[in-house]
Amino acid sequence: MHTSSSPHPPAVPGRGTVINPPNRFERLHLTPDPDYVPGPEFSDAAGQTPDPRTEFFFDGTETLLTKNVSPDIPFNWGMNVYRGCEHGCAYCYARPFHEYLGWSSGLDFETKILVKLRAPELLRRELSSPRWEPQSISMSGVTDCYQPAERHFRLTRQCLEVFAEFRQPVGIVTKNFLVTRDCDLLAELARWGCISVFVSVTTLDAELAGKLEPRAARPAHRLRAIRVLAEAGIPVGAMVAPIIPGLTDHEVPAILDAVAAAGAQRAGYVVLRLPWAVKDIFSTWLDSHAPGKKDRVLSRVRALRGGELYTADWGKRMKGEGIFAEQIHDLFAVAARRAGLNQTPSPVRHDHFRRPGGTQLNLF
Repeated sequence: MHTSSSPHPPAVPGRGTVINPPNRFERLHLTPDPDYVPGPEFSDAAGQTPDPRTEFFFDGTETLLTKNVSPDIPFNWGMNVYRGCEHGCAYCYARPFHEYLGWSSGLDFETKILVKLRAPELLRRELSSPRWEPQSISMSGVTDCYQPAERHFRLTRQCLEVFAEFRQPVGIVTKNFLVTRDCDLLAELARWGCISVFVSVTTLDAELAGKLEPRAARPAHRLRAIRVLAEAGIPVGAMVAPIIPGLTDHEVPAILDAVAAAGAQRAGYVVLRLPWAVKDIFSTWLDSHAPGKKDRVLSRVRALRGGELYTADWGKRMKGEGIFAEQIHDLFAVAARRAGLNQTPSPVRHDHFRRPGGTQLNLF
């Protein structure tokens, strides 16, 4: 198949981007020839160039828990059993982390997934250490712990088994219905007040979601996940994240009504962030899927970011600043209150933490 010479390459089925922007840490980068016609050895029976396949790599890390020092993040400790994410969300702020591995924030992030096969073992070791002071751990600080790879590797479930054994409080944010597979372990953690699950809902438009988050669960399945979790007695909320000004911001009231009707108790939001190469990836996505809205979306983002597409200042990077940031904040607050969300606190408990073979820690 001849590669288009258009400045906007055609979308790849099941992928959030078609480009691999240069790695800012590498001196050399590969630029495909737009006029190159692959030979038959690189094409399928129909003469089409096959879509890039996902590759999995072993991550030999010796530690699992990472300390967070940002005041914008509501947890001190995080862990990620996968690096890279096959969900392929075009806006994903985690994409630039792949550049530290020598890869690209683009298609590499979606197709080259590092797997921490020793994660359950490492988690058990770190929680068993007398230096560990029980406090909540986020399982989805960077990538989604229920991305498609989890169906095969089951590392998230194995880590939840460790959390349940230790009664260690844990928070999860996901956009995959697969979270409902682990209702038994999540319910056990809920029995001790040690779990908080948030389902991310970016849009209620299934067609838009399929383009924006190609390998994540569609909106109806995310609402169904909230319902299943709530019926199992698991504290569940929703994250409207990211809110994309000029594209999805008008959906905020409808999303909050829908998640509340499904059983969510709490909700939060984050405004679109476009660090480093994500700016180019998302801009290219707009060219392919929403060209008529591109100028409006990017101008609104700049209005939220002091004239830039991204600023990393603490206190501003999650919600933005200026009149549009205030409008989003007020819209969200009013809609959440009307939907009956965020009415009561739902803190996780640390006082039930225990180490196997030891005694329960009384922290209060």
